[in-house]
Amino acid sequence: MDHTHIVIGGGTYGCFTALILAERFPGARILVVEEEADLMRRASYNNQARVHNGYHYPRSVLTALRSRVNAPRFAAEFGDAIYADFAQYYAISRHRSNVTAGQFEQFCRRIGAELKPAPLAVRRLFDEDFVEAVFWVREYAFDAVKLRARLRERLDASGIEVLTRYSAVKLAVEEAGRRFRVELRNLESGETEQRRAAWVYNCTYSRLNEILASGGFETVRLKHEATEMALIEVPPELRGIGITVMCGPFFSLMPFPPEGLVALSHVSYTPHYEWRDDPAGGWSVPHRPAFPLQSWFDRMRRDAARYVPALRECRYVRSLWEVKTVLPESGANDSRPILFKRDSSAPNLISLLGGKIDNIFDLADVLPGPEDDQLPARAAPAVAALREG
Repeated sequence: MDHTHIVIGGGTYGCFTALILAERFPGARILVVEEEADLMRRASYNNQARVHNGYHYPRSVLTALRSRVNAPRFAAEFGDAIYADFAQYYAISRHRSNVTAGQFEQFCRRIGAELKPAPLAVRRLFDEDFVEAVFWVREYAFDAVKLRARLRERLDASGIEVLTRYSAVKLAVEEAGRRFRVELRNLESGETEQRRAAWVYNCTYSRLNEILASGGFETVRLKHEATEMALIEVPPELRGIGITVMCGPFFSLMPFPPEGLVALSHVSYTPHYEWRDDPAGGWSVPHRPAFPLQSWFDRMRRDAARYVPALRECRYVRSLWEVKTVLPESGANDSRPILFKRDSSAPNLISLLGGKIDNIFDLADVLPGPEDDQLPARAAPAVAALREG
């Protein structure tokens, strides 16, 4: 069956890519392929549920500024999926922090982000020996279940075909590079079928290189982490607040709206281990962690309780396990650009990797339009356009 566009991966970025294409190519046949039983069941759900508003990135002003642009737009466009029924506080650690309280205040002024000292009752939740200052900030969480429903409604209204429980197992070029053949496997029956398209968008997150290698296409340097996010119930004095300790090997508490719980993540203990894809070193066998691993929740709690003693009384419910994939370069300054890569031998094969929910809007700066067979030469500041060499 022939399509104009096939999007492989039904996470937030895959869904949004399909919607942008539907706007730009009226009447085009667009297909979204997803392995899970529904859209947005993997990394789009198994995350901190934070809508970044810039505060998290004092070491990457460009990423912070893009968040300042995109967060209000995300909140306006998906208002019914926004959870704002909590107060968010950022605390600056006295030890091992990459920024001081003064530097954090200066950074927030620079990017135009709201900031004010936390009230005394909140400051008393923190151990002064470990925390230099605590600030109230304006930041939101999102409900992935409600966001999924809104995106599914838009996909249906746009006439976009969605196949769930199908896996893309092989890509091939046909007609002298003018079309692609995508082999799909029905994960229920095990049967395979062929779909063809003029454009293919690889939005498979941790499987990016696996999809590219299936057709002998250029792979990308990526870093993967096997991660654990602990879902907890907090004691009464911590209900209705979010906490982020900056800026280093510390922790965050964020509401997790779909389950009415709180997500506890830790820079040191959320990643259990990492591995890399490096095209220069040759293709490596794809790795899938044997989730669930042994939980590190107790390590997270013990360390976090040094800063917020009341966390000793939190109750563990369960963990979210997921592979987190980023560009290796992001570790230097904690930036989160969009990866955009066109294959040099098959330019209509596009690989996309996003790092934050709010920068889905930056996809509009790189996706193709009907007026031109080439992508724009200039990308948005937060977009990483990776090219060969």
